[in-house]
Amino acid sequence: MADAQLALDRREHWLADYRFGMRMHECGTLVSVGDGVAWITGLPSAGLEDIVVLEGGAEALIYHLAPERIGVILLDADARLHAGARATLSGRQLQIGISDDWLGRVLDPLGRPLDGGDAPRADSLRTIDGMSPPLMRRAFVQRPLYTGNKIVDTLIPIGRGQRQLIIGDNGTGKSALALDTVLRQQGEGVRCVYVLIGQKRSDVAATVAVLREHGALAYCTVIVANANALPGMKYLAPFAGCTVAETWMEAGHDTLVIYDDLSTHAKAYRELSLLLRRPPGREAYPGDIFYLHARLLERATALSAQEGGGSMTALPLVETEQGEIADYIPTNLISITDGQIFLDQRLFAQGQLPAIDVARSVSRIGGKAQHANIRDQAGRIKLDYLQFLELEVFTRFGAKLEAGVEERIRRGRALRQALRQARFQPWPAAAQMAWLVAYNEGLLEHIAPSAMDAAMQGLREHCLQETVNVGDPPEAWRERVHRWLEQGHGPVA
Repeated sequence: MADAQLALDRREHWLADYRFGMRMHECGTLVSVGDGVAWITGLPSAGLEDIVVLEGGAEALIYHLAPERIGVILLDADARLHAGARATLSGRQLQIGISDDWLGRVLDPLGRPLDGGDAPRADSLRTIDGMSPPLMRRAFVQRPLYTGNKIVDTLIPIGRGQRQLIIGDNGTGKSALALDTVLRQQGEGVRCVYVLIGQKRSDVAATVAVLREHGALAYCTVIVANANALPGMKYLAPFAGCTVAETWMEAGHDTLVIYDDLSTHAKAYRELSLLLRRPPGREAYPGDIFYLHARLLERATALSAQEGGGSMTALPLVETEQGEIADYIPTNLISITDGQIFLDQRLFAQGQLPAIDVARSVSRIGGKAQHANIRDQAGRIKLDYLQFLELEVFTRFGAKLEAGVEERIRRGRALRQALRQARFQPWPAAAQMAWLVAYNEGLLEHIAPSAMDAAMQGLREHCLQETVNVGDPPEAWRERVHRWLEQGHGPVA
């Protein structure tokens, strides 16, 4: 009875405000529909990125304007759509309502729940494809974002507000590295957005299960456009994830957004462009594919203190074929981002996990975002490792080497063994400092390769159990690392 009375009151209020007069509106006609796109005639006032409401309530995004008709991207899968159906302009552009209720949820790019829960509330409406912050609002990238990975945090450091590309062949561990980075943010005050583009449902379910099992879903939002989703959803997914992270960044939070992966996103964009008959370019990609990813990744930054001091770090993933980084999409993304982490199929096959190729990986922010103590300890390690890889070639010929060369090869092999790391075991910053000191003091060279993993795990456990600070003096670190290693591996030199 109460609902019926409320409806009656609303009707009477509407009738009281009604005024007679001439009203005009445009009504278009659906010409054809299929493969996630449609063509419409009869809407002369239509503009790009406007929302069109189709007969039956389905919505579409205007994507292409032609003299006689317009091309739209379907946002809803409605089997009832047919040629001859009516279409009207909604008078609005595509927006999503964002709030803290997005944390812990699995949603589609428009904010509709995929986890069986209720729709999250909307505290603010945001345009899904916004402008990047102007230069005057930005600050220098100076604070580290720890991934928990020994190679990345010491040799290829990432700062909060940086755009770091993760690149490699299929099956080399790109998603595993990104997922471990999300797990490492527990307790760090970083809100994460994980965007899954074109993934199989089983892979999506496995990712969500890992996040939930390790307690990471509490500070993470998962945005999904799976392999069965409409091409428009795959196209919009990274922009939706970026908009969520950008909203939290402007509220003063540090955020991390992962795009898994932009190769699939580029293919979805190419598919839409070809279906809507836009001119193809290199490899049939549209001419603005570079601008598409540039305007997405340029939104990642660190804001100045006057703007709240928030940051958005972007980790886009891109897939290569046979390790070829000179392909069209990878080269585009390499030129846009602030560095890349290259995962090599050969290292993966050798069991060197994570399979990061240090020689072809780089961070253009570098030590500016590292803690001073870690930067000092890691200063010469990358050079030592690269020189070791060159010298190791000579050992294949069985040649007799000088004592100094053998010493460097022995140190390099110990370093390579120390850099191995299992999944779901992120290293805190203090543990990173511990193994760096152990290597620079020459304490790892006398540990057998079979015992290296146990030694590294022991250092990690000591740092987790004891109250240590990465900013402690180097002398204190040397003393405690000697003591820790002696507890498990006997006296060390």
